[in-house]
Amino acid sequence: MLLKTKSMLRIGAASALILSAMAANAEELRFWTTEEQPERLARQEAMAAAFAEASGHSVQVIPVSENDLGTRATAAFAAGDLPDVIYHTLQYAAPWAEAGILDTDAATDVIESLGADTFAPGALTMAATADGFASVPVDGWTQMLVYRADLFKEKGLEPPNSYANVLAAVEALHNPPEMYGFVAATKIDENFMSQVLEHVFLANGVSPVGSGGVQELDETATIEVLEFYKAIAEASPPGDLYWDQSRSLYFSGNAAMIIWSPFILDELAGLRDSAPPTINDDPTSRDLAAATGIVTTFSGPSNPDGAAWGDVRYFGITSDASTDAAMEFVEYSMNQGYGSTLAIAPEGKFPVRRGTADNPTEFADLWATLDVGVDRKAPLGELYDAAMIEEIVGGLDVAQRWGVADGQLSAASKIINSQVINRFVREYIDGERDAAATVTALNEAIAAVE
Repeated sequence: MLLKTKSMLRIGAASALILSAMAANAEELRFWTTEEQPERLARQEAMAAAFAEASGHSVQVIPVSENDLGTRATAAFAAGDLPDVIYHTLQYAAPWAEAGILDTDAATDVIESLGADTFAPGALTMAATADGFASVPVDGWTQMLVYRADLFKEKGLEPPNSYANVLAAVEALHNPPEMYGFVAATKIDENFMSQVLEHVFLANGVSPVGSGGVQELDETATIEVLEFYKAIAEASPPGDLYWDQSRSLYFSGNAAMIIWSPFILDELAGLRDSAPPTINDDPTSRDLAAATGIVTTFSGPSNPDGAAWGDVRYFGITSDASTDAAMEFVEYSMNQGYGSTLAIAPEGKFPVRRGTADNPTEFADLWATLDVGVDRKAPLGELYDAAMIEEIVGGLDVAQRWGVADGQLSAASKIINSQVINRFVREYIDGERDAAATVTALNEAIAAVE
C-alpha cells in the first residue's frame, strides 16, 4: 500500500511539474476571425478551448467584420498592436506580406512542418511569395457548374466540362419555357455576374492582367468567350438574371445548367426551409440532389487544361505575434483540430489540406462526414456520391483567380469592381456591337480603370 502511495505521489509530482512548465511557457494569443455569426463563433471558441487544454496557450477569439478587416489590420499594424493570428481572405495575402503585417517565414515553416504536398496546390499557389508563403491556407470553395445529370444521361451527353460540351447540352435540352438550357448571369451590377464571367474567361485562359500589370485581352480567345457567353445567355430566360433566378429555375426543374457556389449543396437536398427545391411537392425531398451533377473545372478551346474559380481563406501569422505559440495554434487548427475548423460551415469550407503523409485523404474523408444544412442536417457523403465529392474538393487543386499568379490581384480587383466587363459583355449579348468591336471596347475600358 505504501509503495502504491509513493508511486501515486511521484506521478502527481511529475504531472504538477508538467503543468507548471506549461503555465510558465503559456502565451495569451489573440485570434481575429471574420466568421462572426454566433454559431460559427461558438465552434471556434470550443476549438480554442481544446487547443488551450492541449498546449497551455489561451486564445481569445475576436470577431471582426470582413468589411472592416483591412482598415483594422492597417491601424493595428501602425500601433504595433496586431493580433497573433488573422483568418483572412485571399485579397490580403500578398499586400499584407509586402507591407510587413504578416510573418511569411512563420507561415512557410508551418506549411513545411505539415507537409506542403498535403495542401491543394491551387491554394498554395495563390499565397506564394518569392521565398515561401504569405499565409497558411485554411479552407476554400470553388464555383460550380451545376447540371441535371439525369437528363444528360438520358440524352447520352458528356458532362459540361468544356465550352463544347455545354453548348451540345444546350442544343439537346433547351426547350423553353419547360426547360431552359442554361440560366446565365446577365445583371451587370451584381457581383454574381462578375464571378461567373471571371470563371468563364479563366476557362479559356483569358485575363485582363499579366506579370506587367494590366494587359490587352487576347482577341481570338476573347471572341471565343463572348460567343460562348452569348450562346448560354440566349438559352436563358429574358431579363436581368442573377443568382436568385438561377437557383429558382433549377430548383423548379426548369433549368438544365446553372453556375453557383457550393452553398447550394444543402439546399438542393431540402435541408433549408427558406430555399426548398420545388421540383416536386415535397420541399424536404432529396430527389433533385440525386439528379444533380457538378463540374468545378471546365475549359474553352484556347485553354484545354481549363480552370476552376476558387475562393480561399488563410491563417496569417502576424509580425507582432508570439510566434512559436501562434505557429502551434495554426498547426493544431490544421491538424488535430482541422475537423472542427471545417465543421464551422462544411458546405463552404472545402478541405485545402486533404490529409497527412500517413493518410493522404484523411481530412477529405472526414469532411464528407460533416453535417450540412440549416433546418435539417445530413453529411455531404450521404447526399452525394464519392465521385461528386472528389470533384467538389478537387477543384481547389487547380483553383485560379485573375492576377494571383502574377502578383496583380489588386489590379484585377479594380477591373472586376468597375463592372466594365459585365457592361460590355451585356451590350454584346444585346447586339450593340459585334465580337471584335467588343474586344476593342473592353481593352479601352480596362486600360482606363484606375
